[in-house]
Amino acid sequence: MTTFRLGLALPQYGKLADPSAIAGFATEAERIGFASLWVGDRVLTPVSPKTYYPSGTPERPYPPEFVRFVDPLLALTIAANSTESARLGSSTLNGPLYSPVLLARSLTSLDLLSGGRLDVGLGLSWLRDEYTAAGVPWEHRGARLAELVEVLRTLWTADPAGHQSERWDIPDSLIGLRPMQQPGPPVLLGGASDAALRRVGRIADGWLPAGLPIPMLRQKWAVVVESAEKAGRDPESLRRVLRINPTPGSKVATVEDVAGQLKAAEADGITEALVDLHYVAETVPHALELAGELHGAVFA
Repeated sequence: MTTFRLGLALPQYGKLADPSAIAGFATEAERIGFASLWVGDRVLTPVSPKTYYPSGTPERPYPPEFVRFVDPLLALTIAANSTESARLGSSTLNGPLYSPVLLARSLTSLDLLSGGRLDVGLGLSWLRDEYTAAGVPWEHRGARLAELVEVLRTLWTADPAGHQSERWDIPDSLIGLRPMQQPGPPVLLGGASDAALRRVGRIADGWLPAGLPIPMLRQKWAVVVESAEKAGRDPESLRRVLRINPTPGSKVATVEDVAGQLKAAEADGITEALVDLHYVAETVPHALELAGELHGAVFA
């Protein structure tokens, strides 16, 4: 598996949520050989949420680990300062909740700090209450995400840069700070609905699928490919970074289970993946122990 790039989620939420542990974790993960380090995004966890996690129930509307969540941009900043070669990504930031001007500045700064190692993963969030709390409309969130990508790329490249629409009125401005990666960091999008997949094909640099079996990955990737071709884009240029969340009691619960799924994904043409150990690790040292075992099992 010499060309396969394996990533790891940083200790960011649940039992592992400790900003002071991120630097050491990131350094050790890179030493082990992980090619990328990733964060997720959770703004809040309401007592009585209006919408549930995809596998949620009224009794357990979201994983209890979500109650403790370190800021994703802070976690990436710490990791950028603690590593030399691993790429740094988000899977995913809840894109529509952010001001495009402020997000562009933060991401530009991160890309410069990391020496051009940033991957910008954006999604919609399944939690309607986060939109309410952030003062952002839940309706038309897909269109808002697509426009956010457009604005980010404008602010990363144009001079002067501005944007006028019903959502945002950004006056033409001089922006001296530019990302090291040009025309900007790669923008990867999450989501598995047909609308989300078509959006990936039209505007993104890649797709961030999560927890899908290989046959379903193939079916959904075909939608991305068709959309890219209709938009006059080369589907071969688009990345896929598969996210795997091992969970106790599930079909993917052990190091052996994860390694088998990763090898199956590579055999099907996927060249990048990340593993999130938050649900199976008791402590940060335990997460690193599992990470070492996993890396050895995959690349043995």
